[in-house]
Amino acid sequence: MKSIYDLNYDQMKEFAQDCGWKPFRGQQIFEWLYRKRVDSFEEMSNLSKETRDLLQQEFAINPLMLVKKQTAKDGTTKFLFQTEDGALLESVLMYFDYGRSVCVSSQVGCNMGCAFCASGLTKKKRNLTSAEMVAQVMYVQKELDKQEERLSHIVVMGTGEPFDNYDNVMNFLSTINHDRGLAIGARHITISTCGIVPMIYRFADAKYQYNLAISLHAPNNTLRDQLMPVNHAYPLDTLMEAIRYYCSKNNRRLTFEYILLKGINDQKQHAKQLAHLLKGLNAYVNLIPYNSVDEKKFKSVDHEEAMVFYDQLMKEGVRATIRKEHGNDIDAACGQLRIKEIRKGNGE
Repeated sequence: MKSIYDLNYDQMKEFAQDCGWKPFRGQQIFEWLYRKRVDSFEEMSNLSKETRDLLQQEFAINPLMLVKKQTAKDGTTKFLFQTEDGALLESVLMYFDYGRSVCVSSQVGCNMGCAFCASGLTKKKRNLTSAEMVAQVMYVQKELDKQEERLSHIVVMGTGEPFDNYDNVMNFLSTINHDRGLAIGARHITISTCGIVPMIYRFADAKYQYNLAISLHAPNNTLRDQLMPVNHAYPLDTLMEAIRYYCSKNNRRLTFEYILLKGINDQKQHAKQLAHLLKGLNAYVNLIPYNSVDEKKFKSVDHEEAMVFYDQLMKEGVRATIRKEHGNDIDAACGQLRIKEIRKGNGE
């Protein structure tokens, strides 16, 4: 059954209109779902019984079931969900000084095949619906409600390539961002892409206020070809042209994500190449310590090695940060818990 989370605000009002209801009915339903965060239509007490019955016939609310939850010493919490068709997906709640952030998955599996990533160990089975992405956020927010806290940031950086599921991702974000929904500001929402060039152009032309992050991880084509198969389709010169177009259309600072892999992409010459590649852009580099994955051969750098790379970038005039590690004592790497559960025969 279709989940009502699939309807954004405008679609909800349209549905109400199609049912012959008063114009404000769609707004009421939307606010029950996202402001009061009800779990059933029966709780929508200012709607008539007929209205509630019709909603019950037409829609489910939550399309996900929690399978497993892991909480690290630092509070980082990983949620493993199952969809109605038996697929598994993950979300991660992270605690920062500036607020509470949830990392959302956009696909079941991933076809991008990045050499270092657990998400690509299983191929993409399908795109997640808008409702399945909304449900990840709603589950986490309801957990935070118990502590009288609220989500402040959304990152679409979990399993899957968001720009390979563009329409559903944008529909999901319109609900989460809407001021009658969870009202998470566009500047607090980040979408990460490994570089699907046509969709970067489309995103640029739409002039969304969401933040854009580029998963780069290599400063030259030879190395990026080895690490990220997407580079064969959209090599760095093509990708950088699209990024410069985006920058010309949107006065927004870009983030480049760069996982430091010991002995692979972490040398001083790599930092110099990276600085040259990003010259002139309003951007910064988020250096990410690698979370080891059993099936992968890569190792993470230690803090001192990360600082050498960081210092070289700063010397070259590129702003950078080293991401604080989260959830070291749980299956923190993207897709890791999901893969373990699949291998136990508990899903998909």
